Amino acid sequence: MLMGARSASLVRAPAASNNVKLSFTFVVLVLLSIISSCSCGGSSDAEALLKFKDSLKNVVALSSWDPSINPKPPCNGNISNWVGLFCLNDKVWGLRLENMGLTGNIDAGSLALMSALRTISLMNNTFVGPLPNIKLLPNLKALFLSYNHFSGNIPDDAFAGLLKLRKLYLANNEFTGKIPSSLATLPILLVLRLDANKFQGQIPDFQHNNLKIINLSNNELEGPIPANLTTFDASSFRGNTRLCGPPLTNRCQATVDETPARMRILKILLIIFMIAFILAILVAVLVIRRVRFRSQSQSQSESESHFKASTFQASNKYVTPTYVKTKSLAEHYDAVPKDHGHGHSKRGEQGKLTFLRHDRLKFDLQDLLRSSAEILGSAAFGSSYKAVVLDGQAVVVKRYKQMNNVPREEFHEHMRRLGNLNHPNLLPLLAYYYRKEEKLLLTSFVDNGCLASNLHGNHNYQKPGLDWPTRLKIIKGVARGLAYLYNALPSVIVPHGHLKSSNVLLDECFEPLLTDYSLSPMINLDHAQQIIMPYKSPEYAQLGRITKKTDVWSLGILILEILTGKFPENYLTHRHNPDSDIASWVNIMITEKRTSDVFDVEMTGIGNSKAELLKLLKIGLSCCEENVERRLDIKEALEQIEDLKEGETDGDQYSSTLITTERDAYRAV
Repeated sequence: MLMGARSASLVRAPAASNNVKLSFTFVVLVLLSIISSCSCGGSSDAEALLKFKDSLKNVVALSSWDPSINPKPPCNGNISNWVGLFCLNDKVWGLRLENMGLTGNIDAGSLALMSALRTISLMNNTFVGPLPNIKLLPNLKALFLSYNHFSGNIPDDAFAGLLKLRKLYLANNEFTGKIPSSLATLPILLVLRLDANKFQGQIPDFQHNNLKIINLSNNELEGPIPANLTTFDASSFRGNTRLCGPPLTNRCQATVDETPARMRILKILLIIFMIAFILAILVAVLVIRRVRFRSQSQSQSESESHFKASTFQASNKYVTPTYVKTKSLAEHYDAVPKDHGHGHSKRGEQGKLTFLRHDRLKFDLQDLLRSSAEILGSAAFGSSYKAVVLDGQAVVVKRYKQMNNVPREEFHEHMRRLGNLNHPNLLPLLAYYYRKEEKLLLTSFVDNGCLASNLHGNHNYQKPGLDWPTRLKIIKGVARGLAYLYNALPSVIVPHGHLKSSNVLLDECFEPLLTDYSLSPMINLDHAQQIIMPYKSPEYAQLGRITKKTDVWSLGILILEILTGKFPENYLTHRHNPDSDIASWVNIMITEKRTSDVFDVEMTGIGNSKAELLKLLKIGLSCCEENVERRLDIKEALEQIEDLKEGETDGDQYSSTLITTERDAYRAV
């Protein structure tokens, strides 16, 4: 029996050992499968991105996507190793490939392979053709395709199934046909930008009330605006000559099938309107009589003080100094809201000044309106006034009427962002006043005037023209301030947006102070295209778009204006004209071997600085390069400008060599 028992135990032992081995093998296989599944997620995103890249052209900016150059995976945790990616937990969450000159076909199928992808931005590139098949991306939350050249009709069901889409930007393209009705069915859509296209037909009836921002301006739409969109500002619909109804002022034609009930309502409304109109006339008569009585009594007691107000106009002329009676700002500013200072304004936002600088003297709107003021001039953005408040502090009040398409929250946020800017070559924004129809911006008053008046004004022995060291100091300060704006406002395509000599003020030491900066996002697009500098650049004239280097073009124009003393024609024309701008004139002078005739004859203090002058002239021309790819970027421009000195001891010898080099370099321009 003992032997039998022992034999049985010997038989069972190998079976148990085999079970242990099988269990260990199973655990190893499970672990390997888990590791394999974890590692393949990153590789699938990489494969999808490379497949997407293969569908594009002009992909120089995507060199970090080349595995032979960059062997790292696209994402490590929440950190991206490839340019233009937003990462979350080792997965690609967003693409931001803006301002890269990309073209080709957008392969939505390859993008659909990335399961975590939620946001795509391809703005300000050169894509053409129809809208990509975005129905393949049902989890998409935001799509930004503005400032490209997409065209053609968008299928009516193009957005069907995109139930998570919250933001859609298709502005400044060339789409035609009707607005897809599937857009109106998206349940959580918050922002819709379709402006500056060629959409036709009627606006679809949006079924949900979640929209916060909508812009359909500058298309070819027609018919009545749907009732649930009438609460938006009229600027969201302007530029569509055949649209009608609120919030636009043009009425829709009455239809023949109006019901009697509707006619009765219209009659009642007409009676109410007539009663209100009569009451308004009576109130207006009483107000006019009271104002006349007050003005007559004031004219008997107040002495007339006069001041000189000269304004630099866009036509490069100076208004003859005139003498006018001193007025309060309220008398100049005849459209002050009646509820100022009393706290009864809508949402509590109107009726008060919002101060952005805590280190400056503060005052309320009543103090500002009662202060003595003089008009400084009327520019493209609006009128400017010099007001002296409280203990004699002088401020400049600029009144803007071209910002009424900006939502209140967006305006406040942008003003707070500008208030946080701090650089010795920026004129700080002190305070602002918000009202839907117009805005006020307050800055300090600078006694020495603007660069334009110092360059182009009448000079004499008491006030000579700017010398070379001063001009170089001004250019360096302007470049430093502009470079700071590029770093501080990376999301703004043109961080200054209106750089010209009349927007550069000079303090008592002739240090430059940039003003009117970073306002282009707040200006109505149709008005901005008429007046501000970026829309006079060669890239806008040729391609219909602005780029991150457009402000550098404005800097180049300013450099040439400072060196030559000539007023740029670019200020006057609505579009870039290569036959008349200052850069073309300088190139012609160099080609004709007349370099010495380029520089301003009133510029003294040159000495042995001719070599530095020519270096700066070359920098200015490089900033004005019509080909955006060959144009300097702001970092390169600043580095080259900072290297300049007021003079060189061997300047004459170097000048001769450099003139020959410049002539050969620009002979073919």
